[in-house]
Amino acid sequence: MNKVMVIGSSGAGKSVFSTRLSAITGLPLIHLDKHHWRPGWTEPPKEVWREQVAGLISRDRWIMDGNFGGTMEMRLAGCDTAIFLDLPRHICAWRVLKRAVSHYGRTRPDLAEGCPEKIDLPFLKWVWDFPERSRPTVLQRLSRVADRVKIVTLRSDIEKDKFLESLKLPKNGNQH
Repeated sequence: MNKVMVIGSSGAGKSVFSTRLSAITGLPLIHLDKHHWRPGWTEPPKEVWREQVAGLISRDRWIMDGNFGGTMEMRLAGCDTAIFLDLPRHICAWRVLKRAVSHYGRTRPDLAEGCPEKIDLPFLKWVWDFPERSRPTVLQRLSRVADRVKIVTLRSDIEKDKFLESLKLPKNGNQH
């Protein structure tokens, strides 16, 4: 496990999970939101973004969190492990609301400077609709690379915690 993608709906806990995974594995962490967004929530031109992602993928080791469907195929081609945080929509929506309140008007550590936390109904609807809109495409993309990429699907915080704990075990599997 040297090049790991972490994907899932907004509010699934990608950034927190990735931070914990990085602490356990020692792999460098790349929050795609921090690289993608420009001040004022401005997006870069598509080709500029694709070139930037290609550069990030070319690194020897990484954990990359974020969806960004336009570059997902590139990242899947470059990773050895893909972790899909497939949490229920009500949990994701609740977390997005909670995050918006706790960070409102400030930039979170996993975002680019000049992108203060905000919330609106279209974004909440986008999160709520993830299971119908985006999940089928994510599952298709994962199935296409399953012969060469380790796919891990985690459906709850308990499953996330168990997965992370399993990485802390000695390589021979014996516990102390």
